[in-house]
Amino acid sequence: MNPILEHLDKILIAAAIGQLIIAGINMRLDRLLNWNTDLQTLPPLLQEVFVVHKWFISITLVIFGAITIRFAGDIAAASYEMTRWFAAGVGAFWAIRTVIQWCYYGWDNWRGKTRETTIHWILTISYGGAAFVYLFAAFR
Repeated sequence: MNPILEHLDKILIAAAIGQLIIAGINMRLDRLLNWNTDLQTLPPLLQEVFVVHKWFISITLVIFGAITIRFAGDIAAASYEMTRWFAAGVGAFWAIRTVIQWCYYGWDNWRGKTRETTIHWILTISYGGAAFVYLFAAFR
């Protein structure tokens, strides 16, 4: 048997835990990157949009992670059409996020900066890995 298929439920749980970690980091991103001063210079509406987006992205990732942990076996076995659709949706979410990591953000934000380049690659691998796992589960 294919080793990925044999352990897909465990791989999905690892991806779910990764999403929960990303959700937690996302909630503290403004503090971790020292953005508080910069955010205070924005108009109130933009400050509010930042906070709302921070919360809703984190909530979405917690939902993805919780559903995956609870139904990892069903997603891995493609037991129901809904689990395949769920996996395809989450996989598409992470695939798009991976493309955004490279195609939207300016390279000058990380290129030539060791810390930022390291973070950029960790995020690329994390997002791309999650996309691969979920899309594999959906379309194998």
